[in-house]
Amino acid sequence: MKKLSFVALGLIVFVTALPVAAQDMNGATPELLSEAYTGKAYSPYAGRAFPERPLWGDSHLHTSLSMDAALFGNRLGPREAYRFARGEEVIASTGQAVRLARPLDWLVVADHSDGMGMVSDIAAGRPELLAFEQAARWAKGLGEGGDAAVQAALDLIKTFSQGEMDPEMFALYSPGSKLYKNLWEKVIDDAEAFNDPGRFTAFIGFEWTSLIQGNNMHRVVIMRDGATRARQVVPYTTQAPVGSPDPRDLWKYLTNYTEKTNGEILAIAHNGNLSNGIMFPLEAQWNGTKLDEAYVTERNKWEPLYEVTQIKGDGEAHPFLSPDDEFADYETWDIGNLDVSVAKTNDMLAGEYAREALKRGLKIETKLGTNPYKFGLIGATDSHTSLATAEEENFFGKHSGYEPNPGRMSHPFMKTENGSIVGWQMVASGLAAVWATENTREAIFDAMQRKEVYGTTGPRMSLRMFGGWDFTDQDLNSRMPAVVGYEKGTPMGGDLRSMPKGARAPTFMVYALRDPVGANLDRIQIVKGWLDDDGSTQEKVYNVAWSGDRKIDKNGKISAVGNTVDASNANWTNTIGAGDLSTVWTDPDFDSDEKAFYYARVLEIPTPRWSTYDSFRFGIDLPEGAPASTQERAYSSPIWYQPES
Repeated sequence: MKKLSFVALGLIVFVTALPVAAQDMNGATPELLSEAYTGKAYSPYAGRAFPERPLWGDSHLHTSLSMDAALFGNRLGPREAYRFARGEEVIASTGQAVRLARPLDWLVVADHSDGMGMVSDIAAGRPELLAFEQAARWAKGLGEGGDAAVQAALDLIKTFSQGEMDPEMFALYSPGSKLYKNLWEKVIDDAEAFNDPGRFTAFIGFEWTSLIQGNNMHRVVIMRDGATRARQVVPYTTQAPVGSPDPRDLWKYLTNYTEKTNGEILAIAHNGNLSNGIMFPLEAQWNGTKLDEAYVTERNKWEPLYEVTQIKGDGEAHPFLSPDDEFADYETWDIGNLDVSVAKTNDMLAGEYAREALKRGLKIETKLGTNPYKFGLIGATDSHTSLATAEEENFFGKHSGYEPNPGRMSHPFMKTENGSIVGWQMVASGLAAVWATENTREAIFDAMQRKEVYGTTGPRMSLRMFGGWDFTDQDLNSRMPAVVGYEKGTPMGGDLRSMPKGARAPTFMVYALRDPVGANLDRIQIVKGWLDDDGSTQEKVYNVAWSGDRKIDKNGKISAVGNTVDASNANWTNTIGAGDLSTVWTDPDFDSDEKAFYYARVLEIPTPRWSTYDSFRFGIDLPEGAPASTQERAYSSPIWYQPES
């Protein structure tokens, strides 16, 4: 074999560096490809920029730095939370080994900003804290353990909820103190240590814990940025004189963050079912302040997502608000507010649930010009154990006092003269799925901003939804429907493109694939909400795809899929349902003059609830009222339709 001369070698290097078309004019250039082939290169994957798989995470997890988590016995900090989320085995606060079935892709440690780290120091016996009566009282309960520790935790929650914390004591763990600043630096350091772009994303964040006499208005705050920007601020709190419980003031903090650091930040509203009607006001805030242009534009800007499901109940719909929806009564918590200091009444419900909020947003937009509730839907655990467990068969409870033990199902979780919530009513939920182009803070945050996200109650089913004007069954039957979805339509979280001339109604391409290690699918539904000409809001749930040979009746209903759950052995079989479901659906009731939104709800076949696993593993009976099975679900972010002005 001859050796190449330097001239020949140089020529080869030069030619190799040229574009393919310049090397071989007979190559598969766009001009030479068949007109029937719509790809822009021979390789159908070349140049693809859209997200191709969902990234799974928990946007709302508490560690021992949160007051209530530590009071309930949590001794695991952020580092253990990150280790667990990325798939490592850890020892829970109760001494039990625990591990996720599958790692998460990302995590937000969202400890309460008020009093961060205080209870851990109480438990450690910090002398300057124990000089205060409240701290000494709670330390005594912690030291006794058991019910005494639980009662101490409930007492703290009530004291904080009612705004009765000792101000001098609380100032030690508030913005402005050196101790608080140092603690925030440690939170940042831990997130930086575990953030591994491309493999695992650790966001810097916190929970702003607004409580109006026990009515929950919490928000999780997430930063897109790293340590350099995060260190320029400390978390925003709710207690005067530094903080405020008013969301308007939180939005000012978020504005200040972007102006000061040139960074990016957002807030996610907590599941509103414990707000006693004040999470989604229609005309005025809880304090009587009327909604105005500033309120609707700021909320729309800073709160792109809503936490629709979590441990403290599901927040999509309520049977009182949606009596025609047979699946609206799912893991419903409607006893009262966060500390059950005020009982729930039906007139409060419309200000608490996602579907009603989406409808209210259409109405407010007509009056004030901006929809303040134009949010995407996600799930989160809100676990206070440092363990992001949303799986029914691996559920470690709301807090460390309810980690697996034979008595946790029947023990009261919250009880006052207004009502009670029993342990079995905790919900093994939820997770957030983000359609991001890569596993980085930037890509995941950007997907959250554009609302290309969905929430599940725990399973990891894949769900995509696109809205357009001319989707066909052929589009769906291609091996890569997402390509057509982006080309012809809008993904979940966006607005339908302008209605083209000649179009009669929007079409929606929706498809779902079961969790690879989970249950088959029962059905896909599309939930529509709209604003009538008279200003009233309406809703309708459409069954659009389902498993088996069931027939839809004249009222649009289909029969139940069946139930294979064997409660005595905490098992089920995938002999019913479907591995995947898909359809192209056209709105049969479309009116081009009416504002509307559409989102998909996917239901699995029935599977054992976490309480059934407890019953089987501990050899005990299910408590009265506890269901043996559950139908887990996913909620897509909506797609909105806006009439031409």
